[in-house]
Amino acid sequence: MHPSAHLDSFARDHLPPPEQWPELVFDRPELQFGPRLNAATELLDRWVEQGQGQRPCLQGAGMRWTYAELQAEANRIANVLVHDLGVVPGHRVLLRGTNTPQLAACWFAVIKAGAIAVATMPLLRAGELGKVIAKAEVTHALCDAALADELAAAQAQHPVLKHIVHFRSSAPDGLEARAERQPAMFTNVDTASDDCALIAFTSGTTGQPKGTMHFHRDVLAICRCWPPHCLQATAEDVFIGSPPLAFTFGLGGLLLFPMSVGASAVLLEKASPELLLAAIAEHRATVCFTAPTSYRAMAPLVAQHDLRALRKCVSAGEALPAATRALWKEKSGLELIDGIGATELLHIFISHTEATVKPGATGRPVPGYQACILDDDGRPLPRGQIGRLAVKGPTGCRYLADDRQRQYVHDGWNLTGDAYLLDEDGDFVYQARTDDMIISGGYNIAGPEVEAALLSHPAVAECAVIGVPDEERGQLVKAFVVLREGHAPDVAALQAHVKATIAPYKYPRAIEFRDKLPRTETGKLQRFKLREPA
Repeated sequence: MHPSAHLDSFARDHLPPPEQWPELVFDRPELQFGPRLNAATELLDRWVEQGQGQRPCLQGAGMRWTYAELQAEANRIANVLVHDLGVVPGHRVLLRGTNTPQLAACWFAVIKAGAIAVATMPLLRAGELGKVIAKAEVTHALCDAALADELAAAQAQHPVLKHIVHFRSSAPDGLEARAERQPAMFTNVDTASDDCALIAFTSGTTGQPKGTMHFHRDVLAICRCWPPHCLQATAEDVFIGSPPLAFTFGLGGLLLFPMSVGASAVLLEKASPELLLAAIAEHRATVCFTAPTSYRAMAPLVAQHDLRALRKCVSAGEALPAATRALWKEKSGLELIDGIGATELLHIFISHTEATVKPGATGRPVPGYQACILDDDGRPLPRGQIGRLAVKGPTGCRYLADDRQRQYVHDGWNLTGDAYLLDEDGDFVYQARTDDMIISGGYNIAGPEVEAALLSHPAVAECAVIGVPDEERGQLVKAFVVLREGHAPDVAALQAHVKATIAPYKYPRAIEFRDKLPRTETGKLQRFKLREPA
């Protein structure tokens, strides 16, 4: 590793041992990175330096920023971080907000300051935020004022978080007021290309969050693999979509990828299918990122909106059903670009273009990545046999202080937890998840976490949560509940309780009441029996 710019060495101190890393492959000219690299310099500042500062960059509710305006705002916030809040390179800064230009400016400010961005889903509750704060030892946070309460509750339980500053605030100590007092110039920290730039959290099968650590060079690597080869966007494109910037799918698709080519993006605070369609028409967006569930919901409404500017549609976050692909093409005339990525690898590593699409198949490895199908013993399987998807490339899994690193990486390969087969044409075809993770509507949901929320309700004696197939959402969260004596079945009450306890999208959309749950003689729950047909 190169000499670090981090004065706080937490990130390097908590990387997995080198022998547990995946093999990293940099076999393309565009993936040759020097020892020093700051991702903000490459993605933001270079456009201004090249005289492109007046190009449109980000749009939000009632606001439009050029590249120069975003740079100035990010510089002021970076000065706030360093001079007002005492942030030093290597500190972890939690970001909490809906998709807005202000949140994007905060992200770039953290990167400029050589700190580590820890973006969190806006729907997370205090208990979930607390796990992230504790795991990453987060010391500072920039939070949308509208989302202050849950973070304040988390801070009360985790005093390691010393500083919270609110943005989109009119308060005299809010971020806007602080930033106004700072200069619009900032010298980016001279970070090493392998200094950690972000820690992206994903929930595992236990519900305990896993922090995936990504370097400055990783941020640039994903911009130089999938986008130029599969998306093929230009500086004239206008990106739009639904995934939160806290998802690496959203961070790449709505911020990193458009800025890597000098394009612009529309950031929507709310992006339901109806609102997303209206925004595409209003902003004449040309590239859309969302999950298959959303495309299926939008398809019947396409005729009500002027989508003539739209030319590329990207689907990821969950498996794309062939029926959804066909329906979207029928209604919009556009072929979906499908892809599979993982938080552990930062973004998409298997995909296709509109010209190479094959219904039912995800595609082929993105240039820069390699993939194969392995059996349970780690041996490559022949075409047509279902096994574990294994991937390697310029990015890979490095969990923050987590024993699950040993499970994800095997003989240099990243094991994504997906079951695939390689067909006779060399295309990768998705089969299922290989663990108990539920993927519903593009969200990863850990069954045990939902169970814990249900069990905190006084009426629930026992429960089990599984994913069941669903045509629209891929999977639905289904709960099997054993009630305490004296309590009557009340589906709505239990659903409301879960929504109030953990992120609302995790609630069970189906609840079945039972007298008992299947268990082994030693008391272990047999989830596989719940998945069997009645």
